[in-house]
Amino acid sequence: MENQKSWLPVLSLVTAMILWASSFIALKIAFQGYHPMIVIFGRMVVGSACFLLFYKRLRHSVIKREDLKYLLFMAVCEPCIYFIFEAKALELTSASQAGLITAMLPLMVALGATIFLKERITRQTLVGFIIAIFGACWLSIAGEKSASAPNPLLGNFLEFLAMVAATGYTLSMKHLSVRYSALFLTAVQSLVGALFFSLFLLHPDISVPRVWYPAPALAVIYLGSFVTLGAYLFYNYGVSKIPASQASAFVNLIPVFTVILGFIILGERFLPSQYVASALVLLGVFISQRRVQRL
Repeated sequence: MENQKSWLPVLSLVTAMILWASSFIALKIAFQGYHPMIVIFGRMVVGSACFLLFYKRLRHSVIKREDLKYLLFMAVCEPCIYFIFEAKALELTSASQAGLITAMLPLMVALGATIFLKERITRQTLVGFIIAIFGACWLSIAGEKSASAPNPLLGNFLEFLAMVAATGYTLSMKHLSVRYSALFLTAVQSLVGALFFSLFLLHPDISVPRVWYPAPALAVIYLGSFVTLGAYLFYNYGVSKIPASQASAFVNLIPVFTVILGFIILGERFLPSQYVASALVLLGVFISQRRVQRL
């Protein structure tokens, strides 16, 4: 029984990483039937509805006036700005390449913490960041245009900008997590995201879909429930059972799972040079991992 309990947190964290990696695949499928902004709006609505299950726990949360600006900044960074860039990125590049760009997020958070939180950055982290950036640039330049990735260079750059927004979100959430639960902060994200993306329905070229496309529609429901809610619950359980520094290492599994799922489900493939570039991205993250774990 003890051995089983020791494996549960690890299994939970791996499951969370698979769910987050699968979001790139689900987005590509959803975009085949619906406008990207409709997909993101639907995801936020489903996610907000799921958090109603935790209404009794959330209703007792009291927001301090001085935290309003941080909460607003957090939600504007992610999901608002983040999903705008990511939605456009996945129209232009493959899910596999976009997933690999996310591997640089821990490094960007480390740099952001150095600039804004005055935390010291090690030479090891800086070297890792440079290697990862070089690998990401090589990955993008080596990418060939295809039906699913018409402009990988621009798409990967937009995914990089999404990671910049995610960095702002992570730093602000780190600041707010001292006073608010992760469940509450995630619920705020979903609600603000649903309100923000509902504004896109006012655009003349974007309207509420009147046709049910089974695969894209189910992908939207999957994104709002399994990814937004499910991945969070699995991750939260894992972090509660093992040290946070150990749990953070699992984030680096996301690009690996994204590449595997992209190959199995979407038939995406890399060129030989892109495999080398991908290895550089992961190597850069690995080199800087010790510093990232202390954040």
